[in-house]
Amino acid sequence: MILKTCLRASVAALAMLASGAVNAEVTVLGWPGGPEEAALRAVTELYNAKPDVTADNKVELLFTSRDGFFDKLQVDLAAGSTAFDVNLIATYSIGRYAPFMEPITLSDEAGAVFGDTVLKTMQFDGKQYGVPTDLSLHFLYYRTDLIDALMADDAAKAKYGEISEKYLGKKMEPKAPADWTWEDFVANALYFTQSINPDSPTRYGTVIQAKNLLFNMMVFHSWPRSYGANWMDDAGNITVDSEGYRTALSQAKMLFDLGATPPDSTSYEYAEANAAYASGQVAAMVQWNAAAGELTTAQAATGTTAPPAGPDGRFTHIHGLGLGLNKAAENKEGAIAFLQWLSTEEAAIAYAKAGGAPGLAPETAAKLAADRPDLVQVGEYASTYGFVMNGGTAEKALSVYEAQAKEFTGYWAGTQDLDTALKNATAAMTDLLK
Repeated sequence: MILKTCLRASVAALAMLASGAVNAEVTVLGWPGGPEEAALRAVTELYNAKPDVTADNKVELLFTSRDGFFDKLQVDLAAGSTAFDVNLIATYSIGRYAPFMEPITLSDEAGAVFGDTVLKTMQFDGKQYGVPTDLSLHFLYYRTDLIDALMADDAAKAKYGEISEKYLGKKMEPKAPADWTWEDFVANALYFTQSINPDSPTRYGTVIQAKNLLFNMMVFHSWPRSYGANWMDDAGNITVDSEGYRTALSQAKMLFDLGATPPDSTSYEYAEANAAYASGQVAAMVQWNAAAGELTTAQAATGTTAPPAGPDGRFTHIHGLGLGLNKAAENKEGAIAFLQWLSTEEAAIAYAKAGGAPGLAPETAAKLAADRPDLVQVGEYASTYGFVMNGGTAEKALSVYEAQAKEFTGYWAGTQDLDTALKNATAAMTDLLK
């Protein structure tokens, strides 16, 4: 998952660091630490070595603390800081920065390299504000050993049918997870919960991270979206009080009420949910693609596929990090040249090989199958199932997630009913997105 914390550096500190660039006239403010920094350093070295990049257009990288990054960045941009020409942006914060940045034109290769869905993660009001560099989306993780055993056992399949008929009103048969709907996800979770099925090899059928936290809402969003839900319609009307949200919220509530997710999962976020799955006490879960290495190491018999489908199809929430142009940049020409190159296949492949996680179109990702097989799956899912809610790049998008987290987790925890949760969410979103 893209990390949630950010930058606390003063404009003066940024200027001091930037002034250290002797022959580098394009200063890029990057995401410090982790694979994002390593990958950006690698492609910058490649770019600076190109014979057509003159000394006064070479790139110098600037990294500061992750702590408070996005809040401080907004202050620096609004103040017209010239300490950097290019800066980091994220899907859910583009609207905050758009007034202080300039839209950019990417290379002619960008559409084929990333695909339209991934490019839209860096768009606001129909304009391209950045080059996508790293992408986060969701996988359905499941225990292959448990699913295989279930599907090979007639008595177990009969029990599965009895449980689904009792709680979902229909006799269902187990399926391969790649074919699951959300009803299948719920039925599977109930079957693999010991309080419902004493013969279950796991204590819980799933784990839903439901702490009052905006990033947990992002994990949940693929569920209502598959039932046709959105934040608002094309006219700007808030549409959260919809059958799509009601269905998804109610299905999740059933899992809480029936004990199919740990009883304290209303306090869970990324780490706690992963720990529950890694312990062997959970049969399946929806989680960020970043957890793949951790979960498959902890449970070797783990498969991954796209999140379950609903009546409107199969979807996964996506958001990304990217780089865009500071309106106050002192070397816009050099900055634009770097950003355009960064959107080429040459740069995207180099970034991926250096450890980054770009969302690549299937044809581009296929060229990395030997080095980064995980990106093949990420690219396929992003291109085929990825979505950004209508309003998901707005100035106050993060506040929308926070408002939903407050109301929806309250409903799941039993402190308010569904009507109240949706009424409150609608009021908050109307104020935030008007």
